[in-house]
Amino acid sequence: MGHEKDAFPSRTAPTNLLALDEEGMGRFVQQFGWPRYRAGQILRWLYQRRAKDINQMTDLGQAERTALASLATIPRAAGCTVFRSIDHTRKLVLMLNDGLTVETVLIPDEDRLTLCVSTQVGCTLDCGFCLTGTMGLKRNLKPHEVMEQVLTAHDRLDPGERITNLVFMGMGEPLANMETLSEAIRRLTNKPWGLGWSPRRITVSTAGLAARLKDIAPLGVNLAISLNATTDAQRASLMPAVNGIASLKTLLAACRRYPLPPTRRLTFEYVLLAGVNDHVDDARRLTKLVRGIACKINLIPFNEFPGSPFLRPSKSDISAFQAIVRQAGLDVFVRKSRGRDVLGACGQLGNLSPEYVERALTQIESRC
Repeated sequence: MGHEKDAFPSRTAPTNLLALDEEGMGRFVQQFGWPRYRAGQILRWLYQRRAKDINQMTDLGQAERTALASLATIPRAAGCTVFRSIDHTRKLVLMLNDGLTVETVLIPDEDRLTLCVSTQVGCTLDCGFCLTGTMGLKRNLKPHEVMEQVLTAHDRLDPGERITNLVFMGMGEPLANMETLSEAIRRLTNKPWGLGWSPRRITVSTAGLAARLKDIAPLGVNLAISLNATTDAQRASLMPAVNGIASLKTLLAACRRYPLPPTRRLTFEYVLLAGVNDHVDDARRLTKLVRGIACKINLIPFNEFPGSPFLRPSKSDISAFQAIVRQAGLDVFVRKSRGRDVLGACGQLGNLSPEYVERALTQIESRC
């Protein structure tokens, strides 16, 4: 995988430097007759210094910068709107070069600042409780479009802020865009020229593509699996596409085979829907499903959105469910819903009409 499609230079279409991976960048600099180390210099400018202009690359001579600028550009997203929640969550809506939009969310929580990143425009799956699923799949994102979300979020940080964690839990099913996911993680974790992140600070969330779980293990990142149901009938109703791909039994068997390093755990995510999957029997079945797996469980009270038939459970029902799971000896947490007023919470990302956005979002902070 040397480069993304159409990434090489031509007289009519300048090369997008962000669209080149390490191998592709090496081949690109060879066309100028430059030494190999120039590739690393350029990549460092793109990722570690977040350059937006080739002329910023001051460890290249003026002649080299001029030559590079004649064939290449560093295009960023065509536009970006930031929505700021009353709880300080920020949702960034990036306009891609083809006019589609993708969303990424900065979520503050005490000493953590988590960036929630998208891998698709829309989603290939149709989970009934998720707004993104109602869009259908528009297209997969390319590696540089995933990195664009990270770089733009970095550019928008307040003084003294730093992103501590990154989760692939935004729009889309990450395991359905595996090539892009793998390459984005390579750029995030590369130390010589990339962002140098520890893989332990990165989590990939899947709706349950069981056959592809094994592809995550070599990346060294954390894995989260969305269960959301405790019987196949229930899951087929809530998550028809993914349950058709892999039953609960198949998915849990893949989780048991997953090669977890010592001290690491899987995370199981469970969206609580009032009167649907939040009963005492559901909680008991959940504890049996994950028995014997090194794991923790995140309970996610449903985040409502327009047109959804589902409701958020009461606080007492959430606490009762958590108590049953905890009594079985499992670590279970209720995830705080952040950014609900800007439709930035789990399951709320997606295309809404401008009229609704105007009513629902508290404040458009600024354009990037």
